[in-house]
Amino acid sequence: MSTKDFIEKDYYKVLGVPKDATEAEIKKAYRKLAREFHPDANKGNVRAEERFKEISEANDILGDPKKRKEYDEARALFGNGGFRPGPGAGGGNFNFDLGDLFGGTAQQGGGGFGGGFGDVLGGLFNRGGGAGTRTQPRRGQDIESEVTLSFTEAIEGATVPLRMSSQAPCKACSGTGDANGTPRVCPTCVGTGQVARGSGGGFSLTDPCPDCKGRGLIAENPCPDCKGSGRAKSSRTMQVRIPAGVTDGQRIRLRGKGAPGERGGPAGDLYVMVHVDTHPVFGRKEDNLTVTVPVTFTEAALGGEVRVPTLGGPPVTLKLPPGTPNGRTMRARGKGAVRKDGTRGDLLVTVEVSVPKDLSGNARDALEAYREATAGEDPRAELFEAAKGA
Repeated sequence: MSTKDFIEKDYYKVLGVPKDATEAEIKKAYRKLAREFHPDANKGNVRAEERFKEISEANDILGDPKKRKEYDEARALFGNGGFRPGPGAGGGNFNFDLGDLFGGTAQQGGGGFGGGFGDVLGGLFNRGGGAGTRTQPRRGQDIESEVTLSFTEAIEGATVPLRMSSQAPCKACSGTGDANGTPRVCPTCVGTGQVARGSGGGFSLTDPCPDCKGRGLIAENPCPDCKGSGRAKSSRTMQVRIPAGVTDGQRIRLRGKGAPGERGGPAGDLYVMVHVDTHPVFGRKEDNLTVTVPVTFTEAALGGEVRVPTLGGPPVTLKLPPGTPNGRTMRARGKGAVRKDGTRGDLLVTVEVSVPKDLSGNARDALEAYREATAGEDPRAELFEAAKGA
């Protein structure tokens, strides 16, 4: 993104959360919006697709505590696109370096902004850019892909093949863009790929160079394969490891698995949107799995032991206490989904009393006898008493 775009974008507004929102609130807002505007649910809707990209970009920043801190600090320096000097700052020159403020932490974080805030904000004050500047390495583009997993694969993790198309260095010209392999440094940006745009107040913003399109190089003899861009479409199949415990709609970031960089620059990142199929027996509630188990009336009334299936493992046996009501939920510990720390959630077992459709003669006689034995009991008496007192 350009520096101007970065300064003006309000990611909190994009997700519809306040600036003091918790990580859980941000995650909840992202999931809700991602489901609403996902391309699969809005086929052919260009506006929904753009909105989905905005939402994903906002979540990438605000969903990462380190990036969010850097973003908040950077935004605090600007108001409506202009620099806000701190107390005691004059209206002229500044004697501190924004790169010192942001460069270190951003670089350590692996860069979600093509090298960190030090690179972005450094350009605001024209740091480096003299006539002797060399062409700079250029980070590869980020790639987005989707994968559909079975319920079991999502719980246990899986390695899946992904076929991706992205921009890569042109093989015909070795990525130079020049048919002879000898491009020249762009005289407009002196190889930096960026040009300064005055904004007043003693500093300037930067935009991609219009002459070299941000490459820093100009081909005198454009390569016929890539038309001088130095980039060509490349398709590849990659084996991608999806971690255990992913959820439907989750967006996974794989660092360095995107498009290759230019001139020794790092590769971009790969973002994988995960879709999870439903299971005929099991459901999921956060890190816990759920299952509904039918039991007989006698098991619920008298108590007993019930065998319960687990996902991918041997059955477990649960003890029903006498008088177990319909809809009661019991817990089989450690039989749920895999958590981030490697431990497992639980299996939540809900009891459903099964009512037989057909009764044999002996069974009917036994129930008739039970009805006579309990004729004086009214399970709805408390219900009517409560209704009268309300």
